[in-house]
Amino acid sequence: MVGAVAFAAAATVLSSRFDWPDILREPADVVLPAFVGGGSGLVWTWFATGWTYAILAVPILLLPAVLGRRDDPALRVATWVGVASVLLSLVGFLRWVFVVPPLAQTYVTGDAVTRAGVVAAWTAQHQFGGALLGEHLGQLLVIGWSVTLSVVILRTRVLPRWLGVAGLAVSAIYLFNQGDILATAVPGFPVWDLAGLLGSTGWGLWMAALGFTVMLRPVRNSSSVTVNGVGVPSASTLITTPPAEAGLRS
Repeated sequence: MVGAVAFAAAATVLSSRFDWPDILREPADVVLPAFVGGGSGLVWTWFATGWTYAILAVPILLLPAVLGRRDDPALRVATWVGVASVLLSLVGFLRWVFVVPPLAQTYVTGDAVTRAGVVAAWTAQHQFGGALLGEHLGQLLVIGWSVTLSVVILRTRVLPRWLGVAGLAVSAIYLFNQGDILATAVPGFPVWDLAGLLGSTGWGLWMAALGFTVMLRPVRNSSSVTVNGVGVPSASTLITTPPAEAGLRS
């Protein structure tokens, strides 16, 4: 919940200051001067956006233990897929902190020949770090994690069924955003303009709902251990949150 809310706040500021994510599809002669115009405050906004998104790696790693399903092979693989997606997206975000600033500054101060070189460098890093790593792989892997978790929820009822259904629905919508990403490399590829907005917003709300549900709902499983010949619940059989603690695209 903290990760979802913090990222939403940072992304809202970024959108208002830099027309993100629409500006990602603009040419270098639009993006780079606008970036320089945003000053150091814009760089720190990108920094905050990247690291607030990275918070999501923590609950993704801890969720199997919280659900009492650390031995579930599908969820175990999905967990590392989810963490990898966060790291790839973080690379996509942080290139705006470490790679773009010198390119942008060189572009606005350079002559025509220098600008032509900067445009080539900008395009290369934008397609590799942004479109390939951050958007294509980052989004596909996190969709894979979401779908796997949703199927686990539906099959085991470890969490309410509606959460699994909602996870599959928002993942399907989010998947259509790949059309916009592929169109950067394959001109004419079909694009659904609303897929990115609806998919990312829906996925963020689903993540917040997941956190809220896990926090408030006791999670049970049937595992037990034997003590002096008597079966007793294991430590992971009942996981609940004390009342005092119950009060969150490159």
